Amino acid sequence: MDGPAREVEYEQMLLSRHELMRHRLSSLERSAYILLSRIRVQGPMSIGELSDAFGLDASTLNRQTAAAMRGGLVERIPDPSGGIARKFRITDKGARMLDDERENLVDGLGKVMAEWSDEDVAAFAAYLRRFNTDIERLTGRPWPRP
Repeated sequence: MDGPAREVEYEQMLLSRHELMRHRLSSLERSAYILLSRIRVQGPMSIGELSDAFGLDASTLNRQTAAAMRGGLVERIPDPSGGIARKFRITDKGARMLDDERENLVDGLGKVMAEWSDEDVAAFAAYLRRFNTDIERLTGRPWPRP
């Protein structure tokens, strides 16, 4: 897969640099967007659960969740199942900001793919899902999908 894998690597690098899908005046940083997305799908999570989910150390997640708390995006709550660890739950403000950000991203993607057929968009989504789920399988960190 030397040739095709190199092409995929190069195109993925280019994709990661494009700002078209992320507004310059974005209301959420990338780490907050991903954190809120995970908590929304999975429900309240502790630092340990977030660490397992993202493969990040606790100190990194402590910084990210502290920033999200300062911004009013998440709040700390007692474990709903009665455990000892406190968990982070998305706030109404965090949910609104996540929804706004997601709509901005979807609008940007819609502009990029405006001339694509529905079949092409569906095929692209299927390949992205396959690519991501194969990464998740290899890393042992599946991402829950709504």
